[in-house]
Order: sequence, then C-alpha cells, then structure tokens
Amino acid sequence: MSSSIYLSNAKRAAMGLFFLVGMMYASWGVHVPTLKEKFHLNEAWLSVALFAVAGGSIAVLSRIGPWVRRVGNRTACTIGGLLMCGCTGLILFIPWFGLLLPLLALFGVGVALIDVAMNVEATAVEAALGRPILASLHGMYSVGGIAGASLGGFLLSLDVRPAVHLAVSGIAGMAFVLIMRPFLLPAPARTSVPDGHSKPETMHHQASRGVWALGITALIALIAEGAMYDWLTVYMREILAASQSLTSAVYAVFAMGMAIGRFSGDYIRARTGETVLLTISGVLASVAVVAGLLLHHAGAALVCFTVAGLGFANMMPILTFAAARLEGIHAAQGIARVAGMAYVGLLIGPVLIGATAQATTLPIGLSLVAVCAALVAVASPCVLGKKSVH
Repeated sequence: MSSSIYLSNAKRAAMGLFFLVGMMYASWGVHVPTLKEKFHLNEAWLSVALFAVAGGSIAVLSRIGPWVRRVGNRTACTIGGLLMCGCTGLILFIPWFGLLLPLLALFGVGVALIDVAMNVEATAVEAALGRPILASLHGMYSVGGIAGASLGGFLLSLDVRPAVHLAVSGIAGMAFVLIMRPFLLPAPARTSVPDGHSKPETMHHQASRGVWALGITALIALIAEGAMYDWLTVYMREILAASQSLTSAVYAVFAMGMAIGRFSGDYIRARTGETVLLTISGVLASVAVVAGLLLHHAGAALVCFTVAGLGFANMMPILTFAAARLEGIHAAQGIARVAGMAYVGLLIGPVLIGATAQATTLPIGLSLVAVCAALVAVASPCVLGKKSVH
C-alpha cells in the first residue's frame, strides 16, 4: 500500500474515532434524565453521578501521556474506545446506584484515554500529511454529537427502550473501534528531542512553562464553552421568554456554529497561522456573546450564539495542536497535561456562571463567558508566539 493511501486511511480512521466519541457522549447525555428517573435521584445525587464521569477522566489524565507513549496510538485508541463503548452499553443495565458510580467513573476513564490518544493520532497524521487537519477532526466530534443526540431523541419518540438503545450503541461502537484499529498509525507520535545546543533541564523547564501557559488558556476557554452549553437554554427560556422550539434550537445552532467553524478552521489556519486564528476566535466569541446579551431578542440571540459557536470552535483544536508540539516533551504527555487543566474548566464553568447569576443576574453571569473569550484572545500571542507555524 502506498504511503499516500496509508495516510488517507489513517486520516479517515481518526475522523471515524472523533465522530464515534462525539456520538457516544451524546447518546449517554440524552439518557441522563432516564438515569435520574431509574434511580430516583434528586439534583444533588445526579450531580454526584455526573461528577463520577468527570472524576474518572481527571483521575487518570496525569498518567495517560506516558502510557500512550509506551503502547502507541493504535493500542491506546483501541483500549480507550472499547472501554468507553462497553461502559456506555452497560449504564442502564446496572441495578444499584452503588454499582453505577464506579461504572460511570470507568466510562470517564475510557473517554479520557481515547480523547488523548485520538488527539495524539490526529497530530501524528497531520504531521505526516504536512497540512492542517486537526480542526476538521474536532468538527467530526461535533457532528457525532449532533447525530447521537438526534438519533437518541428519535428512538425515544418511537418508544425504544433507553437501555436497548445504549446497549446496541455500545456494541456497535466496540465493533467500529476494532474495524478502525488496523488503519491507525502503529507508532507513537514523535517525541521532541533536544538539539545539541540545548540542555535537557532547560528543555524540561521550557516544556513545563509551556504546558502551564497552554493549560490555563485551555481552562479559561472551556469555562466559557461549558457554560454556553449548560446555560444558553436557561437564558433563552427564563430571560428572553422564548418558545420551547426556540429554546431547544439554541443548543443546536451553537453546536452547528462549532461544527462549521471547525470544518473551516484548517483552511484558515493554513493561511493565517494558529496565533491569528486563536486571536480572531476569541474576539469573535466575545463580541457575539455580548451582542446576544444586549439585544435581548430571541431571534437575534440565535444568530449571535451561532456566531459565538464559530468563535469557540477552534480554541481547543489550536491549543491541542500547540500542546503536541511543545519542545522537550512527548506529544501524548503535552496533550494529557493540557487536557487535564482544561477539564477542570469544563467542570467549574457552569458552576461559576450559576453562582454569579445567583448573586446578580443570569445575563451578568453569562457576561463572564465574553470575558473568558476575550482573555483567550489577549493570551494568544503569549502562549503561541507572535509568529506561529502555518
């Protein structure tokens, strides 16, 4: 098989994995209310269940980098994918809540494993192809999320048992992972090797400093992105008194903006570099959120939050790409460490907005999203460099 065909197949396999993770996570998300009803959970215990997923991910992120480096992208993607899909299929078959929590934590572990591994795979394929592809792969995650949520909702309308839906999804997902396995790159992504003029200690210090800079920026970005997903529907319903259809539409249009932004992001990054793209993304997201809050009209809000999705779309792909290219550290370790800090932002973002809204108003709380997006724009030249790789 020629190298071009081999790399094309590797790219398609990576696209498939991103789609699968988005679809699986959305399929599980659709049935969170089912889980609440099955175990008669109040909001506090449901939060414990949801935190088990995030806790499982965060608990292993610091160890994933060396493991991926040791076993390689292919094996890491396979193990992570099988664990994620297997746990998905079992979630609604668990009879006791005490058994559910460790299963959800294992689900979180599987998500973290495949998340890091497939991003390492994507950066390796991008380096081999010699052109940007990472943003479009993240776009496939968005498409997978839309597909998973739509399919789940459709099957619920047909009265298909939720447990059957998740079980079939899990089995199909495991089969898909095994089918994609031969097309993934067998070797780990490159390790940056110090040159003859650099001391290893200096390289390590530079890498550590770069990880912290990228990680804090990613944390800020996901504070904003997570808050958008969790609070936009509440804003539409309670502040703008929008209809049920418009309230439901705001999540879809934000996700659509994210998908469009990611599929166009590689083209733009190839021509402007990641520093310019990240700066533009932060400014666009900040201005769009402010406009959506100030115009105070449901139709205008849908347009503004679609544009905000375009702004947020390329923040994490760019920061992930930068983490994989840090000198003095393996790509898997850079991605895992930055992702670990970013996940914290995803956890605290909705809580921070909610606490601010409780103390003031929801529009003021959501204005913090605009502030975070602006901070990402300001930080861009500092964390990526004024002249980034095209």
